[in-house]
Amino acid sequence: MVGFKNRYMVMEVFMDPNRDQVGVDPIIITQFNVSKTIRDSILVNFGECGLGSAIGPFLVKYVNPVTNLCIIRISREDYQKVWAAITMVRSIGNYPVVFNMLDLSEKR
Repeated sequence: MVGFKNRYMVMEVFMDPNRDQVGVDPIIITQFNVSKTIRDSILVNFGECGLGSAIGPFLVKYVNPVTNLCIIRISREDYQKVWAAITMVRSIGNYPVVFNMLDLSEKR
């Protein structure tokens, strides 16, 4: 039996209320928003080939909109690429955010 080796990233999403966004309400963090933002960042920074290689096991497993924590599953081979793409994210939608890595773990 083949076991898939994945990495799990626990990320915290900081919403920046200090930026001058007139008329923009804070967004609610959802799995769809986080997943789409990370996929778009991978596409912009690593191109279609980078997106194609990283997208297979990529999954936003859990998002808590109250604490702004999310858990992201990614393959062991591509976790550095996804981590770099997450570092480049500056906004979700039109609202400025910053991702903070809290933990990186591996399931065997």
